[in-house]
Order: sequence, then C-alpha cells, then structure tokens
Amino acid sequence: MPAPAVWYFDIISPFAHLALTRLDAIRMHRPVVLKPLVFGAILKAWGQLGPAEIAPKRVHTYRLATHTAQAMGVLFRFPPAHPFNPLAMLRLLTALDGNEAAVTAAFRLVWGEGRDANEPAVLEAVADAAGRPDALALIAEQEVKDRLRQATDEAIAAGVFGVPSLVIDGEVFWGADAMAMAQDYLSDPAAFRDGEMARVSSLPEGIQRQR
Repeated sequence: MPAPAVWYFDIISPFAHLALTRLDAIRMHRPVVLKPLVFGAILKAWGQLGPAEIAPKRVHTYRLATHTAQAMGVLFRFPPAHPFNPLAMLRLLTALDGNEAAVTAAFRLVWGEGRDANEPAVLEAVADAAGRPDALALIAEQEVKDRLRQATDEAIAAGVFGVPSLVIDGEVFWGADAMAMAQDYLSDPAAFRDGEMARVSSLPEGIQRQR
C-alpha cells in the first residue's frame, strides 16, 4: 500500500489556508497526514528571508493571497498583525497530533475570520474542535516542543524549503499553487521521471551568485 502523503504547514502562512481547502483532491489518491512545523526554522536552515521580511514583497504577498482567496471563493481575512508568533498554536496542534478538525478550525479562525492566533478563546476553540480541551495544558510541555522541533527537522531532511509543502513519495510540492501538480503526479508518477521533467531535475548551474 502506498505511503501517506505528508502535508507540512505553519499557521503563519495564508497560502496554507488556501491549500487546506484542496487536500480532499489529494485524499482521493492517498491518506494525508497533517504536520505542523516552524516556518522560521525552515528559513534559517536554507538561509532564506521570509516573504514578510522584504517590504515590497510583503505587500505583494498579502495582496496575492487575498486575490487568490477571492478567486477561489475561500473565506479569507488577514489576522490583526502579520507576521505573528505562531508557536502556541503550532504546539497545540502538535499536542493534538495534527487532528484534522483542529487544524481546520485553526485556519478558519485565524485566516477565515481574521482572529489572533494567540487569543485564548481561539486556542480553546481549536482544542475543543478536537474534543481535547485538556490539550491546552500541553502547550508548555517540553515533550510537545520536542515533537514540533522533530517534525521541522524531518521536513528539512525531506527537502522542504517553504510552507505549505506536500511530500509524496519523496517528492516535494510547495505552495497552494502546486496542488494541481501534486494531483497530476498521483495520477501519473512516471510522467515526472521522463522527458523535460527528468532533464530539469539535473540541470547544471550556469552561474552562482556571490553570498
């Protein structure tokens, strides 16, 4: 039986909210495991700046996310401030083992309704969505912090460089706009090993920028 797809996400990403609405199409082919990670650690591992750390790119990213959500017909509103500290929510979702109802509630509240991810009522609603109000007490537990760190390290080892990312059979599909590509891969994996797909996978570099 094929291995499940793994969907890595951080609540800080508006595009994860958009991608979440399209996971059912992936589930037609594979079960999907939802795994929170820390986007900031991903950026550090690969030596990148986040899109919100470059002033003109920040505005463009926010407008693009808003436009894409409107085009998709997805309920969407930015939270009161962005970027924000996602750790409490990520640890809660880790404690809840990526429970689908909890993840869906988290994105609906933060990105559908524009709520503050650190608002106690929001965290409580997410825990309640999983039927686990007790999980709130686990946010500060070292074991939960370690599991979130391990999931992040696991994603980096798998080649994940951004969020959201869907990993299927070792292939990384990054971003909400790669969901269609992931569906095509699941329908015909061989097409990703032939022709131009194979060629660009090992294309040599013509120049490297000084860093």
